[in-house]
Formats: sequence, structure tokens, C-alpha cells
Amino acid sequence: MNTELLLLIGVLALLDMFSPSILGVTVYLLLTAKKCKIRLLLTYLMTVTLFYFSTGVFLMLGLNVIFDPIANLLNSYSARLIMTIVGGILFVGSWLVPKKKAQGAPKPKSLHVGAMVALGFTTSILEVATALPYFATIGILTSNHLAFYEWLPLLCGYNLVMITPGILLLGLHLLFSRFMNKPLRRIQTLFDRSTSSALSWIMFFVGLLLLIDGGML
Repeated sequence: MNTELLLLIGVLALLDMFSPSILGVTVYLLLTAKKCKIRLLLTYLMTVTLFYFSTGVFLMLGLNVIFDPIANLLNSYSARLIMTIVGGILFVGSWLVPKKKAQGAPKPKSLHVGAMVALGFTTSILEVATALPYFATIGILTSNHLAFYEWLPLLCGYNLVMITPGILLLGLHLLFSRFMNKPLRRIQTLFDRSTSSALSWIMFFVGLLLLIDGGML
């Protein structure tokens, strides 16, 4: 494991910090929950973290079993070429994402722990297919043939970084609740407008990083 690999994964984790669902649900709970907002929000964030971490571990183990025999047949040039092609597709596709009005951040039907767990799993299942930075990270970890004790902490750290904005907003709300309502409502308005631009930016940066890692830039 080298510094370049850690920096690349760190950049991808930073991109995932701007998950519309995590930020949207966090803001909604902080604005509407009258009591137990800490427990409700932490329940939601831990559910999302557990889902993505479990998915990452499953894919790491599964991809190793599937791709280890294939990797022996591919030389480094072939691997870089594939990475470059995927990066190029994402880079070009980022400019072609159609703009559409979003339905706003997902909201729970009721404010209790069970609803937060259900909401966490629901939003994670719906968004996992578009988790491009996370899948790119798993692909990079797999292609570098890291040992279990090397990639497991990286997945843990990645998922913790992903929910950091939610934790920070909660901390700021607890410390400065009187002054946080206005900024939180601005964030809520932003996410109620459109999420297509967020997707296009994520595709742009993931594609760019894959092109760099593939040796084309």
C-alpha cells in the first residue's frame, strides 16, 4: 500500500461525503424532530454505514474470487486500458447527464428508531447502484491485491468519512441550535431543487481519477 493509493481513495471518500440522502435526511431530522433527534439521526447514519460496509466486504471477497484467475491472464497494460476506458466513459457521460427536478430528500413516515432503520436500508438500496466513488474504490482495492488486514480498515475509514457531514451538522446544531436553523433550511432548499448536477460532478471526478490512475493523464 502506497501514499498515492491512500490519496486516491481519500479523494473518492470525500466525493461520497455529498450523498444527497445522507445530507437530506440529516437536515430534515434536525429541523423537524422535537425529541430524541440524536438517537434517531445516529440510528439512520449507522444503518447506512453498516449497509455500505457490508456491501463493500461482500464485493471485496466476491471480486477477489472472481477476478483473481482473470488477473493472472491480464498484464498491467490491459488493466490500465480497462480503467482508462471506464474513466473515459464516465468523464464524457458526466457532460450528458440530463437535468431534472428532484423529488427532494427522502423523509421518514414517522420519527422512531424502527423507521430510521427502515429508511436507512431503503435509501441505501436505492442509491447503491449510483455509488460510483464507492465502486471505484472497491475496484482499485481489488486491482491492487491488498491483503484482508489492509483493505478492511480502508473500507471502515471510507464509510466513516461518508457520514462525517451528518455528524458535523448534528454537532453544530447541538452547539449553535439558535443560529443553525437558517443554514439548514438553505441546505434543504438546495436538495429539494435538483440532484442531477451532483451526479454529473461525481461522474466527472471519478472518471478523471480513473483516467489518471490508468496513466492517461
